[in-house]
Amino acid sequence: MTEVQSLPLGTDNTLYTRVAHFYARQMRLLDEGDAEGWAATFTEDGSFAANAHPEPTVGRANLAAAVRRTHQELQAAGVKHRHWLGMLSVDALEDGTVRAFSYALVIATPKGGQPVIHRSTTCSDILVPNGDSWLVQRREVSRDDLV
Repeated sequence: MTEVQSLPLGTDNTLYTRVAHFYARQMRLLDEGDAEGWAATFTEDGSFAANAHPEPTVGRANLAAAVRRTHQELQAAGVKHRHWLGMLSVDALEDGTVRAFSYALVIATPKGGQPVIHRSTTCSDILVPNGDSWLVQRREVSRDDLV
């Protein structure tokens, strides 16, 4: 008979839960179009790099401006986006930061229409502690269709 090993309790599970909760709040801010609230989940000099963009977006003011622009375009088109993160892995690093990796889907729903998967991506973050939560120091998003 094979012995089944249980997952360790304590810090690892607590860390995972805290990071997952952070992402749940962060993605809701993004989907609701709260540009300043979402940008505030990054460090002051936080960066968002994506293989779909030529240069990273750096700094809270620039991050907020990008979200405002996208949200306005979606509203004008009558489309709602929902971001779903899954398959999350979380690794505590020696310097006190956390590396988080996830698959991310963007689901687009036109008003009166059917939801469709708009984007399939991977998301790799470096998170820094911020009280009882986190701030994104660096985010790298890679769209599957561009790899």
